[in-house]
Amino acid sequence: MDQELERHQIKDSVKREKRLSKPRIPPFEGEWHKLISQEYISFKKVYDDNIINIFKTIARYPKLMKNWYPFFVHIVRSSRLPKRDSELIILRIGWLCQSEYEWSRHVTSAKEIGFSDEEIIRITKGPKAEGWNEFERTLLHAVDELYFDAFISDETWKILSEKYNEQKLMDLIFTVGEYNLVSMFLNTIGVQLEEGDKGFPE
Repeated sequence: MDQELERHQIKDSVKREKRLSKPRIPPFEGEWHKLISQEYISFKKVYDDNIINIFKTIARYPKLMKNWYPFFVHIVRSSRLPKRDSELIILRIGWLCQSEYEWSRHVTSAKEIGFSDEEIIRITKGPKAEGWNEFERTLLHAVDELYFDAFISDETWKILSEKYNEQKLMDLIFTVGEYNLVSMFLNTIGVQLEEGDKGFPE
């Protein structure tokens, strides 16, 4: 337990560093969809032409965009995870990575499917917070284990397996991995919040 506490404290000290107030790589503002024509069709369908900063930034590297985007689409549209579980997972890893952009984007998504303000604040407190049911607590614990250890313990896996089949279990791991990766990109590049997004709770 002492080692676990020390590990959390070390991670917290790193993650609380000052975030970038302007991007290191600015969003592409030209007719970027011409660079990735097929992907743009999908973007239009999902986002109604309101292309957000993360996509405009990755679009500066069209080959990367073309290869990354299908995986992203699987996670957000084709994953076997229930939508509530998915948003719980994404918000938790976004918080652990201190990715304010990711957090803000998915607070909006979570509220659209019925998350309350109290539940969203509770995600920042983790699996030990009062109010979660057993499975939600286990999901949050799995995210923490993957973040800190890159491994889900036998005890956590057993509880997850009682409800999730093999595909859902794999989607859980890849969802955490996708948003950990995206958070690293957002934080390091300095992708700025979208207009109207509020950032972390005080």
